[in-house]
Amino acid sequence: MRRPVLSIALLLPLLAGCTSSPDEGASGDRDHWRPRPGTAWQWQLSGELDTSVDVPVYDIDGFDHPGSTVASLHEDGRKVICYVSTGAWEDFRPDAEEFPESVLGKGNGWEGERWLDIRATDVLEPLMAERVDMCRDKGFDAVEPDNMDGYKNETGFPLTADDQLRYNRLIADLAHDRGMAVGLKNDLDQIPELVDDFDFAVNEQCAQYGECADNQPFIDADKAVFHVEYELPTERFCADSRELRLSSMLKKYELGVWREAC
Repeated sequence: MRRPVLSIALLLPLLAGCTSSPDEGASGDRDHWRPRPGTAWQWQLSGELDTSVDVPVYDIDGFDHPGSTVASLHEDGRKVICYVSTGAWEDFRPDAEEFPESVLGKGNGWEGERWLDIRATDVLEPLMAERVDMCRDKGFDAVEPDNMDGYKNETGFPLTADDQLRYNRLIADLAHDRGMAVGLKNDLDQIPELVDDFDFAVNEQCAQYGECADNQPFIDADKAVFHVEYELPTERFCADSRELRLSSMLKKYELGVWREAC
């Protein structure tokens, strides 16, 4: 999840990336897409979508864009990742009223968002299945499920590491069952246990917090790590990103069009 803006001292928001390899990614031993280390990407979650960035992978909001946008990106030879929040409730989504109050916890630092009680899989699994269905039906190649580390935050629920592992694997299965790849968002501490369940990683600010080496299991498994920084200039992290084979870039917190790739 994007590290809350209001807690710059606690943890700041999202993104970092730094490799502009032209490699579009490749299929592994499964029948869905699996991007390789160094694959260049664009992450745009706000503003009018600019499809002119010359990269093989786009990560865009699943609710905000129709299938025709995904199809257009495919025509240009791009793979497209569907951003959806799976660990937090958002009051601005069209399905917001389907979430009972019992599964809504504390705010996660973003306006209109609250942590979800991921233990309540009887409630959340069908709701998340509908979201993943939406991604599949629009033609997306992969899913980026956000807010996948609630157990490390003050959610209002007594979540454990085991709760998080169980829920994250559930989300991965939902994507794989629909023929799509899926990325692990942040949740660095559980990478060794989850690397086999996910096809790539999405990381925010690992350079700022000295955590980038924690992504190594994905690189060792020949899986991309899509990484962004928000506050460090590229000269502070790009050399290390290239050495680690991360797909890194500098973005602004609003995740608009602007990017500065490594």
